[in-house]
Amino acid sequence: MAHYRIALIGFGNVNRTLAQVIHTQGTALAAELGFTMSVTAITDLRFGTLVDAAGVDLAAVLAMRPGETFVTLGGTPECDIEHLIRTAPADIVAEATFTNPDNGEPALTHVRWALEAGKSVCTTNKGPAAFAAAELKDLAARHGVRFEFEGAVMSGTPVLRLTAGPLKGVGITGFAGILNGTSNYILGRMEAGLSQAEAIAEAQERGYAEADPTADIGGSDVRLKVAVLVNELLGVHLDPRDIPTEGVTGITAAMIADARTQGTCWKLIGQAAKADDGTVIASVAPQMLPATHPLAGIAGATNALMFDTTFLGPVTIAGPGAGRLETAYALLSDIIAIDVAR
Repeated sequence: MAHYRIALIGFGNVNRTLAQVIHTQGTALAAELGFTMSVTAITDLRFGTLVDAAGVDLAAVLAMRPGETFVTLGGTPECDIEHLIRTAPADIVAEATFTNPDNGEPALTHVRWALEAGKSVCTTNKGPAAFAAAELKDLAARHGVRFEFEGAVMSGTPVLRLTAGPLKGVGITGFAGILNGTSNYILGRMEAGLSQAEAIAEAQERGYAEADPTADIGGSDVRLKVAVLVNELLGVHLDPRDIPTEGVTGITAAMIADARTQGTCWKLIGQAAKADDGTVIASVAPQMLPATHPLAGIAGATNALMFDTTFLGPVTIAGPGAGRLETAYALLSDIIAIDVAR
């Protein structure tokens, strides 16, 4: 039975949950998937670095109390990410750090280091795929490893593998989607009567929004996802910085009420379409959708994506677009894909 040693880069909600899944469900998953997993390295700016080629004691890591660091478990306070990525006794690097929406860093560089070191990468970060998917896939191929990023678009809901598998050959000519669960939740709560500030605060309390929700409500998160989808679905490289982007910060209670009287609702839509000459027009902006639109009924933190296809017409997929367990599953699905490709 194959065994995969995994290095976790960043130990926030996503990688912590992946570690918990491996610790609590590893045996059951091995029986189902046909391979085993261990975490052999973790590095995080807050906690330091922990490395054990035989497998980190995940029970001890997950039981750490607030304020403790990996030093209490025999680790070091330093967080030299490049050194760890290049030298860790690992087959797969799970990258889950912060991404600058303007350049994809530092996640983009982390992925390059891992692939250059002959390690496969799974990541939920949008930046690397949005800015350099083709380059990173080529780098992975040259080193005999994989670059997987299913969770970069709709968290645990499969989109990229769906279009590369069951929907392959269907002739996708464009798409439109609700690709940010946080902003969708906020708009829904505003429809229920909350102010935008109140809706944001509630989203933060529920773990849907970060302390700084700018990427979600400002549209930059969706912009990166649109770039990923254009690259993967339409076969055209589009720099995220070239996508006109407007978030939901300008949506007011009056606009919500006006939409209701017209039988419509506001949704933040990321979309793109490919013209006959091969050019792609993409955008991110709030839109008023009629009640009959496939995306109008998408509520809460759910994401949905509608494909325009040559053979089937519009095809819509919906599912969780946020959440720790859902996003950790996306990383697990990447590890499964890496195993299948062996």
